[in-house]
Amino acid sequence: MPSHSGRMSLREPDPAPRPARSAAATGTPRKWRSLTWLRGRTPAVQPVSVPMAGKPEPGNPGTEPAIATAAAPTSAGGTQLVEIIDGSSRPTATAVLTKNDPAASSLELVQPVPRLPFLAAVPASWRPKRAWLSLVPSPRATPFTFGYLVLLLGTSLLLRFGSSTLTDKLLAVSSTDAHNMARHPLTALLTSAFWIADGGWLPYAVIFAIAVAPFERRFGGLRTALVFFSGHVLATIATELPVMALIHTDVLPHSAGRWLDIGVSYGFLTTAGVLVALLRGRARIAGIVALELFVIGVYVTDDPASLASVVTVLGHACAAHFGLLVWGPRLRSVPRIAR
Repeated sequence: MPSHSGRMSLREPDPAPRPARSAAATGTPRKWRSLTWLRGRTPAVQPVSVPMAGKPEPGNPGTEPAIATAAAPTSAGGTQLVEIIDGSSRPTATAVLTKNDPAASSLELVQPVPRLPFLAAVPASWRPKRAWLSLVPSPRATPFTFGYLVLLLGTSLLLRFGSSTLTDKLLAVSSTDAHNMARHPLTALLTSAFWIADGGWLPYAVIFAIAVAPFERRFGGLRTALVFFSGHVLATIATELPVMALIHTDVLPHSAGRWLDIGVSYGFLTTAGVLVALLRGRARIAGIVALELFVIGVYVTDDPASLASVVTVLGHACAAHFGLLVWGPRLRSVPRIAR
C-alpha cells in the first residue's frame, strides 16, 4: 500500500509474542525488578490462593477465596502465610513446599504453635481469683484505706523496733486519756488513731479490707475519712467526758486519768455500722446481729472486770451505733461514685 512518501513498503509479519514471565518464575514483579538492588536480596513473594470452607458463591464476599501472600521461609523449612483481611495482615499458617518438587502447587498448611500465657504454667488452684483481688485495698481504688494501712504499718514497726523511751513518750502524748483530753485534746484526738496498742497489724489489715475498703469504693475517700474520724472523735469524747467528771468528783482515783487509750477501732466500727445500715431485709438483721456480737466478743476476750474494758466497750457500742443510726440513713440515698 502507498506510504506517505509515495513508495511501496512491505510490512513484515509481527514477531511471535514472548511468553509472559510469571511472578513465580521471576520471584519479583517486573516493575519492581530494577529496585531489588536497593533492598538487597529478598526472598520471593508468591501469592497463593487459599480456598475458604464451602463452595464460593458469586457476589458474596464472605464465601470467595481468601488471598494469602507467602512471606519469608521459616526455620522449619516452610513459608509463613500472611492473610490479608480488611487491609491488615497477620500470620495465620505456614506453607511447607514439597522438597522433591519445588514448583508443586499443593501446599501443606501447618498451624503455628500458640504462645502460652505466663499464668498457664501456674496450677489453676494457685492462681489468684479476681473476686478476691478486688477486695484487697489498692492505692488507686481505695487510696484512703491503703494509705491508712501503710501509716499503721509504719507505727507498728516503730513500736516493734524503736527504742522504748521514744515509743513510751509518743504513746503518752497520743493517748486520749482524761489527762491529755483536759490539756491538749486536739493533739490527742488526732494522733491516737495512728497507733495499734498490741502491734498486730495483719488482723487490722483484714478488718479494714472488710469494713473500710467497701465503704470507700462506694462513697469515695473524702467521705470515708469524714465518717471514720467523726466516729473516732465522737466515741472518744462520749467515753472520756464521764471519766473526767468521775475523777473530778473523786469517784475514780486520779490514776484512772492516765491509762493508755489509743487505737482505730472506733473509726472502722463507724464505717461498719454504715455498711450494715445499707443492707436490706434479712441481710440487715444478720448484719446488726454480727456487729453486736463483735462488740460483745471484744469485751469478753479483753478484761471484763477492769474499768478500761468497760470504757472501751462503751466506746465501741457508741461508734457502731453512730454509724448505724446516724450516718446510715443519711448516706442511704447518696448515689455510688462513678469509677
